[in-house]
Parts: sequence; structure tokens; C-alpha cells
Amino acid sequence: MTEENKLKFEIELQKLFNDFNLFENSYNFCVKHSLLIEEMILKSIKPLSFSCVMAAVGSFSRRELSPYSNIDLLFIFEDLKDAETKVKKCTDNLWDKNIKISYMIHELSDIKKYLTANIRVFTQFFETRFLVGNKELYNKWNNELFKTIESSDIEKLLYEYFNDVDARYDKYGKSSKILEPNVKFTGGGLRDIHSAEWMYSIKNKRLISSQNETTQTEVFFKELLSNGVINREAYKRLYESYEIILNTRNLLHLVEREKSDRLTFSLQGKVAEKIGYSLNNRKEIMYKYFEASTILNRFSKTMMKRYQQALSQKLSDYLSINLDDDFEIKGNILHFKGDRILSISDIMRAFYYKAMNRAFFETNLRTLIIQRIHLIEETKSLEATSSVFFRELLKLPANVGKTLLSMNDFGVLGVLFNEFKALNGFYQEGVYHKYTADEHSIIAIQNLEILNVQNSAEARIFKLLPAKDLLYMAVLLHDIGKTISITGHEIIGAEIASAIMQDLGYGQNEIEFVQFLIKHHLDMKKIALKKDLNNNEVLEDFASLFKSEIELDYLYLLSYADLISVNSMSWNNWKKEQLNKLYSETKNILVNNNSNINIQNLSDEELKSSVIENVYKGTKADVILKETEETVNIMLAVKRSEQILIRIFAGLILNNIVLQTGKLTIENSNIVFCEFNASNEVLKYGPIFKRRLSTIEKRIIESITEEKNLDNEVEKLAAKKIKEQKKSLARIDKIEIDFEDNAHYTEINIYSNYFTGLCYFLVKKMDLLGLTIHSFYITNTKSESTIKFSVLKNNNKKLQKSEYSFIRAELTEGIIAGYNI
Repeated sequence: MTEENKLKFEIELQKLFNDFNLFENSYNFCVKHSLLIEEMILKSIKPLSFSCVMAAVGSFSRRELSPYSNIDLLFIFEDLKDAETKVKKCTDNLWDKNIKISYMIHELSDIKKYLTANIRVFTQFFETRFLVGNKELYNKWNNELFKTIESSDIEKLLYEYFNDVDARYDKYGKSSKILEPNVKFTGGGLRDIHSAEWMYSIKNKRLISSQNETTQTEVFFKELLSNGVINREAYKRLYESYEIILNTRNLLHLVEREKSDRLTFSLQGKVAEKIGYSLNNRKEIMYKYFEASTILNRFSKTMMKRYQQALSQKLSDYLSINLDDDFEIKGNILHFKGDRILSISDIMRAFYYKAMNRAFFETNLRTLIIQRIHLIEETKSLEATSSVFFRELLKLPANVGKTLLSMNDFGVLGVLFNEFKALNGFYQEGVYHKYTADEHSIIAIQNLEILNVQNSAEARIFKLLPAKDLLYMAVLLHDIGKTISITGHEIIGAEIASAIMQDLGYGQNEIEFVQFLIKHHLDMKKIALKKDLNNNEVLEDFASLFKSEIELDYLYLLSYADLISVNSMSWNNWKKEQLNKLYSETKNILVNNNSNINIQNLSDEELKSSVIENVYKGTKADVILKETEETVNIMLAVKRSEQILIRIFAGLILNNIVLQTGKLTIENSNIVFCEFNASNEVLKYGPIFKRRLSTIEKRIIESITEEKNLDNEVEKLAAKKIKEQKKSLARIDKIEIDFEDNAHYTEINIYSNYFTGLCYFLVKKMDLLGLTIHSFYITNTKSESTIKFSVLKNNNKKLQKSEYSFIRAELTEGIIAGYNI
């Protein structure tokens, strides 16, 4: 290349960079840029003869060169003798002409070597485009490339790509809604599509690169369309979304005048100015960016799921579990059995099953959901939906945040309640936030769920919450008012939340509670971090917000989740100490203020939380009796131990407690919680026999926690009571026992005549049979009892059907023996 040609090239390059009409189509810009670089290279090396191959690799091969992208070359030789010397003549010539290239030199035998040694180098081997040299050698290289790859290599390479994607996300962020993204490597960036292309090439043993004047990504999308992998609507979304991200990278290079892929806040303004927006109006640019990056990220995940499912072991249809008429699960893959268009209620059910079973959507189901959501968005059609499964999803013990993120990526949350759609991709200015408002809110829920496996102060409070779904709802909607105004968004958000929750079918008390949390979600942070916590007036004023201690628990966890989910620097030891101090001081004030409040004024959820919390903190057992007009409500919590249920029912008998209803659950894996509705009169259901409830509470606790054997005392008292009952019931004339097999336990349903001590004798018999009770439900009338036990054997396995007859006979014998004691 002569100096005249070099100058001409520089002029052409700057002319290209200044032609903003080209930026209306980033594909065209990149192709023209790549062609110009290619022309310059070929002219520069024209005097040299080539027995090897010079090929473009990387973005140069894809014809996707941004203004300051690396220009990567691959030199291929039959053997490497004198190869470095020959290449040096060429590369020196290019560098002399100010063509800044990087290069690799390889021979045919390197294909097999790097197949196992270095996946990134190997990837460049099949992402090449011929420039000049020995075409026969280039064809031989490509033929050898895929001939070398065995079926076992394909699986290994795909898993290496999966790991490479995870490593990239760990470094640059997996969310497609990071406010200062790396446009190439962050989730939803260009590399998501490149990775999908590489997996496609390996899986199908074919090159995607083309000698035509088009980008490799365009070729890839068209091939997926022609092969039926995507439909025309999906092709259009992908094409337009990739163009937006690619154009952002092109503009980013131009404003920085160097290779730069991190789209910082300051550069966002410069990019906006470059295409005619005001410096302060970058929100519109970023909203389009996040919309595009979400589509690319979702597609990348779909393709990876497709390959992962193809690699997984095929399970027999006999191993499918029917969840209902429309859905089944095979292994950990959720399938839709129908061939109709999904409704929103269907989609909600699918996400509920996905969360409940820790499942993945089968590829076709993913596609059906995406198509349905986009059809609703494009036509703006509304349909009547059932929100039951959404409410139930929030009550699940795990996978709530992960599932909500998935729902948001699919656009489901914006369809379910339109107000959230405005929050989707909402740009939060300044360096405080790392994520868009919608992403921040859902990540906050994920950070709360992590507390389930921790033992911090926050974790202990979280595990004792009686209704985590209301906390999740408050966290999900706490910033919903920002779409109208940042200032006062907590007040606006509380009103929007009310409308959303009414549409979702929540009760008025639940709505008002979530409104309270959203309305005050900024207060605790402001006071903890900006006020003097040694000032009693500050503390008393803050404490006056709360009607109960449990409201403080919820607001504390919302404040914690909000703070910790902003960015990596938003939560530190000082903030933690300040928030904890405000919580502790306020808790003490509320405890003192409420010490004289009648227990009758507290809700059942507050009572439940109280007894569980006391046991969690170290109390052996705790009982609260709440008197109503005709019954006594008993809340009982005790640490799980051998024969604890026997002692619980013994304690009830010894204190003349006649059960009407009862249920048991296991809380936090090691706390037994029982709730009973009872009369403390022995033989008839009438007005409560008035006695000091605190005395009964004390006696029940003593019966449960004392180590002495209670069998003789209990059986003696039971015999006395049964003798009286035999005046109206001479013998047991009804015993029915049946079994149900559910996903986790064996259910034993028992129907019998009622008599004092029935539950005591049953749990004692089950203990002798080696059965562990995980929950029960009891309903007693004057003459009959219905009891449902959920059990496992002591080895944590369910009962076999062959064991049902034996267990039935033993339990029947135990009931009769108890009655005849």
C-alpha cells in the first residue's frame, strides 16, 4: 500500500465513522467497516506471495467490526517450519501501514490439540472467514475441524460453553438490566448471541460464517428461521434487538475514540447526544437497550436449555408425573400436554409448577409462553385471569425470587399487572443503584430467600415470619410508584399496590398491611443512617409507627432487603450495625409498651410468631391460650424431639383439654407447632369453664418438658374419662383407616368414634411402629373423630402399599385397646 493509498484509506475510514445515516442500521455499518479493513489488508500484502492461509477471526470474521474492534487474523500452515518468519513479513508490513492487527499461527495438527486444551482458541478455529492464500488448505482445515470432533466431544464442548457462560456472568453480571452494562459481556450483551452461535455450530457440525457481504449473526438468525427453530416474529425481535446492542457498541467506540464496552452513566449521555438526544434524556436510549438485552438474554437461555435437555438422559414416559390435565413433569422438565394456545391462567400455573418442583420448561413450552405474551403485548388484548396460582407461588418455601425473575424476563409480570410493566427496565439515575427498578425489586426477594440457609440476626427474624408472601409482595411493589414520581414514590406506591392487590384477590387486611410497609419503606433506613439513635425522642417517634412487634419485623426485613440489593457497596458493617441497633431499641420499646396489652387483641399470626420465636431463641416450649366466647385457642411450640407428640397429647389430657380441631406443622425443620381449638370441659361442649388461662399454660408446658414418665398418670385419667363416656357409647362401632400416597408423605386418614385419649393412643402406637409424624389435622365432634396424619418411616421413606394392611390392623388394635384401657 502506497502512502497515497494509506491516506486515502484513513479518509475513507473517517468518512465512514462520520456517516450517521449508516448508524440507522448497525449491520450495514459493521459490514462496510469490515470490507474497508479487508480491502486495506489485501492491498497492503499484495506484493507478498501466500502458500498458507490468512483468515479473519472473531468480530472481523463475523463482519461485525465496531469502530475500534480488534482486527484478528489466523494464519494456517501445512506445517510450522519457518512459519513465524513468513508471517512476520506480512504482519510487519501491516503494522507499518498503521493496520493494528493481532494474529495466531496454527497448523492442521493443532485442531486436535486445542480441542481438549483450550476452548477459546478452539472456538476461533471454526469462526473464520477466508481472506487470501491457499483455498485448498483452508477447505482442508474446515473439513478436518469437524471430522476431528466425535459425539463425545460435542457433549464435552457444550458443557464447557455452559461453564464459560457462567464464568462470564460471574465476572460481568448475568442480569440483562445492569444500569452500567458491558455491552459485549454482561447478560443480554453481544456475547450471549455469539455463545449461542458457537453451540449451534458444534451441535450441528457446521460453519455459520459466510463470504457474502452480511454479518454472521444475520446468517445465524436466518438459518434458525429456515430450520423452524424460531418463527418470523421471533426472528424480527432478535434481529432488531441485536442491532440495538450492536449500534450501542459502535457509538460507544466513537465517543471514546477507542475500544470501550462498558456503558457507564457518563458515556450513556454522550451516546445519547451522538444520535441527537439531550444529555439528560438518556433514559429513552437505555429503556430500549434493556428491552433489547432482555430479549437476547432470554433467547440465549432458551438455546442453552434446548441443548441441555438434548444432552440429558431420556426418561421413559412411565416416569412422567401428571400434575393436572394440562401439565406433567418428567425428571426436572415441565411439559405442556395440550396443543392449544395458552391462557394467562395456564402460564401462571406453569410458573407455579416450575417453582414448586424446581423444574425447567421444556423448549416447546418456553416458546408457547413467549409467543402468547408477545401476542398480548402487540394486540394489547386483555383476558380474565385467575390470580390464585400467583398468590400461591409467593407462599412457596423456595424459588420465589428465581421464578419471579423468569416471569419478568418472559414479560408475564407486566401482563399480570400492567403497573409493573412501566417499572420494567425503569432507569434509576446516579451511581447508587446497580439494576433497573424491576430487577432490583426481584433481586431483593432473592436476597431474602437466602436467609433461609443463614444464621444471622436477619435470618432468625425471617424464618419466624408467619406470612412471608406479604413481605414478598411488599418488596416486589415497594418502588412501583417511581414510574410516576421519584419524590413521594412511597406514598404513590402504596396506593398503586392497593389496586394491584385488589385485582389479585387479596383481603383488605392484607392490602392495608402491605400498604403500610411500602409507605414506610424509606423511614427505617433514613432514621438508622441519618439520625441520632441515642436520642429517645427519635426512637419513641419511630416506635409510634407500629401497632405490634411483628410490623417492625416486616419493615426491618424490607429495609434490609432494599439496602443489600442496591449494589455491592450499599451494605456494610456500619449500616448493618445501625439498622440492627434501631431495630433492637424499637423492639424493646414495643415490648415494654405492649406488656400490658390483653392477649385477646393479638391476631393468630402474631401469637404463632411469638411462641415460635420464643422456642427458636432457646425456650424449651411455649404455649399461649386465647379465650373466645365458646372455645380456647391453643398455640403451642416446642423443639422437635423423640416422642414429643406423645407428651403433647399427654399434657392436653392431664389438663382436661377436650379437642375440637387441631393441626401440626414443622417450622424451621426443628420446631413442632400445634394449633388446637378446644373446650376445657370434659364431657360436653358448652361455655368455657372459667379458670386462669396462665395456670393451664404453665401446666401444659410442665407436662411437655418434664422428663418423668407420664404414661401411668395419663392412662389412669383417660380410663376415668372413658368410663363416663361408655354410658353413651358402649363400644367402638366405627373404625375406618385408609391411605393416600402423595409426592412427599404417606397420608393416613382415620375415622373413629371419639373418646378421651384417642390421639394420645394413636401417636403412641405410631411411635412403636417406627412412623414419624410430619403433620396432622384433627376434627372432633361429640361422637366422631377425623384425623389425617402425614407420615414417613424412620428411614424417611414412605410406606409401601404392601405395608398398608399391617399398619391398618395395628392402628385398629391400638384404638380398641385404648378405649378398653
